Amino acid sequence: MSFVHPLLMWVLLGLMLYSGYLGFQASRIRGADAETRKQLIPKQFGSRHAALGRWIVILTLLGSAGGMAVTYANNGKLFIGPHLLVGLAVLALVLATAALGPALQKGQDWARGAHLGLNGLIVLLFGWQAITGVAIVNKLLSA
Repeated sequence: MSFVHPLLMWVLLGLMLYSGYLGFQASRIRGADAETRKQLIPKQFGSRHAALGRWIVILTLLGSAGGMAVTYANNGKLFIGPHLLVGLAVLALVLATAALGPALQKGQDWARGAHLGLNGLIVLLFGWQAITGVAIVNKLLSA
């Protein structure tokens, strides 16, 4: 059970990066010429990005809670440290960026900027989480 959380988080990091790709492709449609728009619109990048975003929220919530639950079950306590605190910050930021959905659907530019900025920060923090998580897994394997 101890290894479900790290595996899920690596999958989640991949999904986040793919979602970023879909979001970038969707944003290209807004500034594209008519011919390019005609080619990009049928690929439904925006709706695929939004659908994947919902799964990212769910998996982030379940992965965060699951990681804490397994740690507590195995050790009788949580280890309050950078990995846990940054993980909670990532969860809060994921929820915050998801809350921008209605403003994004209305095409509000401030929401696009906030969405992009928050998601950039999430990927940076989550990348750091992945690296520190590998160190934790190595520690578990050597114990």
